[in-house]
Amino acid sequence: MDVRFVSTATPPGEVSTGQLVSDHTVDELPALLARDDGIVWVDVRTWDDAAKRVLTDVFCFHPMAIRDCIERNQVPKVHVYPGHVFLVLHAPEGGKAGHVHYIELDQFIGPRYLVTVHGPMNPAVEPAAAAVEVQAVLHRLQAGRMRPTESYELSYALVSALTGRLRTYTARLTQEVWKLEQRVTAGHLGNPEKFLDELFRARHGLLTIRTMAALSREVYARMGKIRALGSSAAQELVEDIVDQFDRLRSMADGQKDYLQGTIEFYQARTNTKMTIAAERLAVIAAVTLPITALSSILGVNFIVNDSTQYEPLAVSLLIMIVMSIALLIWAKRQGWW
Repeated sequence: MDVRFVSTATPPGEVSTGQLVSDHTVDELPALLARDDGIVWVDVRTWDDAAKRVLTDVFCFHPMAIRDCIERNQVPKVHVYPGHVFLVLHAPEGGKAGHVHYIELDQFIGPRYLVTVHGPMNPAVEPAAAAVEVQAVLHRLQAGRMRPTESYELSYALVSALTGRLRTYTARLTQEVWKLEQRVTAGHLGNPEKFLDELFRARHGLLTIRTMAALSREVYARMGKIRALGSSAAQELVEDIVDQFDRLRSMADGQKDYLQGTIEFYQARTNTKMTIAAERLAVIAAVTLPITALSSILGVNFIVNDSTQYEPLAVSLLIMIVMSIALLIWAKRQGWW
């Protein structure tokens, strides 16, 4: 558990060029929460008894909210409690075989404090994947590129980093879509079964991003509707996050539709090839079936062990040839080949 104090005051003798971020111990939390010259940021990287004790005894959060931090949440959510807002969001992390892992980020946004909890993760995911947004915001703070004065501004920076992660993952999937589309139009498909699997894995990834953005957008739209964060300045940030998720949803939808067009093009080409092959097989069957029937009937009568009747055999062969030519001409006029 990391306890940080983000000072909103400029140290004596220092020009306001950077944000002062200091690390503290858990025992210092009560004193830090009593200060009014900064924001307390508690980041719970892994859940343990100490984290539960701090959230229960120091912050006095609702037991249901604490339970949501312990368990995995399948969808984003927001709950407004007296004095703070509890928020659950998800970020994407690519896995094996096209699987997209849900990286959960829980937030308690209160007056002059922010508590972030990283939800349970699949053991296959690297622990560093959960800290991407936190590290991005911490780097900005330490470099002096942002100076939040309220806890909701710090939360806004985290969510903006999360939307950036969604956008980056969408761009990565878009590159895959372009490569797949080029292979379809060029006809370099390789193993058809493997190629089709790649198409639908990319489609699954875009659908996952679209779902994450859409659900998160609805959560922030609800926050804006009920004015969960109170002030007009916070309301503007909430509306901006709604717009960010809206645009991410549209981007994922656009790429998904583009990929669906590529899939349909591939399927149309495959179906056309199968139709042509079926027509050619039908021509072969139409040409050979009457000949096979005729030869099976007459062959035993004209070709025998003791003697062969050459004249009837020649006439039969001529009839077969004429039938074949006639069937081929008819099939050609029908446009079958």
